[in-house]
Amino acid sequence: MFRSSQFIYAQIIDDSQGKTLLFESDLKLKGVKKERSFNVGKTIAQKAVKLKISEVVFDRGGFLYHGRIAEVARGAREGGLKF
Repeated sequence: MFRSSQFIYAQIIDDSQGKTLLFESDLKLKGVKKERSFNVGKTIAQKAVKLKISEVVFDRGGFLYHGRIAEVARGAREGGLKF
């Protein structure tokens, strides 16, 4: 997870190989920041499910678990990921 003042970024990384498997951001989405964050979580979860990834570790990157970070997590859970 990375959160700037305007955008939010999420990625799924395979730590054993050091490869980024999926990446999603809200750069091209419209709407309120929390809605965009929720959509980022849901979209990355849907892509992960297609790749048969169902369980991940949610690393919030030092950011507090509230606001947009919590919305990404909520969207990812609704999209089918387990933390």
